[in-house]
Amino acid sequence: MHLISVNTGRDRTSDDRSGPGGAFADGLRTGIDKRPATGPVAVAAPGPKGVAGSGLAGDTVVNLRHHGGDHQAVYAFAREDLDGWERELGRRLPDGSFGENLTTGGLDVNGARIGERWRIGTDLVLEVASPRIPCRTFADWLGEAGWIRRFTQQAAPGAYLRVVTPGEIRAGDPVTVVHRPGHEVSVSVVFRAMTTERALLPAVLAAGDALDPEVRRKALTYVERQEAGTARQEPGA
Repeated sequence: MHLISVNTGRDRTSDDRSGPGGAFADGLRTGIDKRPATGPVAVAAPGPKGVAGSGLAGDTVVNLRHHGGDHQAVYAFAREDLDGWERELGRRLPDGSFGENLTTGGLDVNGARIGERWRIGTDLVLEVASPRIPCRTFADWLGEAGWIRRFTQQAAPGAYLRVVTPGEIRAGDPVTVVHRPGHEVSVSVVFRAMTTERALLPAVLAAGDALDPEVRRKALTYVERQEAGTARQEPGA
C-alpha cells in the first residue's frame, strides 16, 4: 500500500475553462482542480470547519462552509477506483481528477473503518472520518451527465481524513494501517447511510466519537425521530 501521488490545487474560476469535462458553471470558484505535487508536502490539522481549509500546505479550499476543516483535512481516493471510472467513462482520469489529495494504490479506501488510522511515510498519521458526498461542483468539474446519481450508485466515494500526527509526505510513500477499530462501520456504509439507505443511520453510531460530528448529528436526529414515531404508534401513547 502506497501513495501514487499527493495532489494540491489552486483557486479556479469559470474563466479557467480547462477542466476534464470542458467547463465550470458560470461564476463558479473552486479548488477541486488538484495536480500531483513534484516534491514533499507538509500536512497538519488545519483548524475548525468554516474557518480553515485543507490540511495540505499549498492546497486551496474555496468553499469553507461545506469543505475543509479538521474533519475534512485530507481527501483520499483509490487509483483502482479511478481506473474503474476510466473504463466506464471511456476517458483518461489523471491522479487528482476527482479532487483527491491522496491517490492511493493497494489500499481499500472505501472498506476502511471510521476511526481507522494510517501512517504515511515516516511521521504522518491520519484517521478516517467520513465519506465524500458528491456535490454540484464535482458534477460541473467532471462534465458527465447524471454524475451525482452515477457516483452515488457506486457507493465508493473515497474518504475524508483528520490529522492525528502532522508530517511530510510525497509520492511513493508507504501507507500502513496502524489501528483498525473493532466495529464494522466502513466509509461505504456511512456513505450509503447518508445517501441511499438512511435506515443504516442508527448503525453508524457504533463508530462513536470517531464519526464526523455532522454525520453523528444526522444519525442521532434520525434515531430520535424514529423513536418519537414509534412512541406515537404505541397503544395509549
